[in-house]
Amino acid sequence: MTSSEIKKDFSILNNQEITYLDSGATTQKPTQVIRAVDRYYEEENANPHRGAYRLSIKATEVYDEARKKVADFINATYPEEIVFTRNATESLNLIAYSYGIENLKNNDKIVLSIMEHHSNLVPWQFVSQKTGAKLEYMYINSEGEIPYEEIDKKIVPGVKVVGITQVSNVLGTINPVKEIVKKAHSIGAIVVVDASQSVPHMKVDVTDLDADFLVFSGHKMLSPLGIGVLYGKKELLEKLKPFLYGGDMIEYVYEQETTFAPIPTKFEAGTQNVGGAVGLSSAIDYLNNIGIENVEKIEKELMSYAMEQLSKLDFITVYGPKDLNKHASVISFNVNGVHPHDVASILDSENVCIRSGNHCAQPLLRYMGLDSTCRISFYIYNTKEDVDKLINALIKTRDMFAKWINK
Repeated sequence: MTSSEIKKDFSILNNQEITYLDSGATTQKPTQVIRAVDRYYEEENANPHRGAYRLSIKATEVYDEARKKVADFINATYPEEIVFTRNATESLNLIAYSYGIENLKNNDKIVLSIMEHHSNLVPWQFVSQKTGAKLEYMYINSEGEIPYEEIDKKIVPGVKVVGITQVSNVLGTINPVKEIVKKAHSIGAIVVVDASQSVPHMKVDVTDLDADFLVFSGHKMLSPLGIGVLYGKKELLEKLKPFLYGGDMIEYVYEQETTFAPIPTKFEAGTQNVGGAVGLSSAIDYLNNIGIENVEKIEKELMSYAMEQLSKLDFITVYGPKDLNKHASVISFNVNGVHPHDVASILDSENVCIRSGNHCAQPLLRYMGLDSTCRISFYIYNTKEDVDKLINALIKTRDMFAKWINK
């Protein structure tokens, strides 16, 4: 399928005259996913794991089937290694509380990349403050990549946790996660992978990566908002204490003590977002139908075309890797002399939707000497015509701010 054919499945893109280039923030939803969620609420809605009647049994079946489908999609060994959360942020907080605070102690080290989203940075600051563990960073070079020398220098004995984004949500950098995992394991550290910007766009195999924990959000891969995934190795999850307490995650409750249910249930307190899980399951079906290798092919062709067209604009500065083999479908740039928020507003007047700001990655932007950038992020429904509209809108921006740009 071509991106033009895929685009027909997205009502919002067909019913409105917009060029949507902010899929790194959230993706649009195909009709197939919307209908699957509607069908669940119209025909199957009940509270799972709580009733002996038909509707509850059916809700339990679709919820458990969604878990299995996620496990298969990322090649987890067991379905129970998949914990449903609200989003990647909650998944990362669960790891920080249940693993970090329980296992780290004074003078242990936590190593993150400087390009981490705040969601994989702020929780580890909290863990550091609570445990006395030291927080250190792997820094990037001028190409927006983490040099192997930096990995070898920072991942050393004494490091207990390494946090790494597989794809930077600002620079689009594809990090060498498999090598980082291997290095971390060699010194006894566990690795937490933020795959929010990778799972929707490329084949991610947790068994091949040997990741200890890996997280992502459904809404960045065509599903509704409010459903996230935490993958954890079975032997690790079984040792962790729950993050939230309440209904369904218990085994027995007495007046003074409680025992907890097996994984993954002990991490899923309260009534779960079954509709969101159904939407995520349908989104996986949709992506499997296209083929993840075709998703990569579509996005690589689009990225190549976009970078070629942007390179022709002498008033644009583009950040991140020049090698497109190390670059996913996110491009950060600035219009010289024009604030990113002004650029985004002008582009919006041309019906082109982009992100502007620090992208929840203030330490990275500060390290690069920037306050904010413009960001475009593609997905399978974007076309070369979308890129052309972006370029024309950027030229209009240049014309409006010509005297500032010339300075």
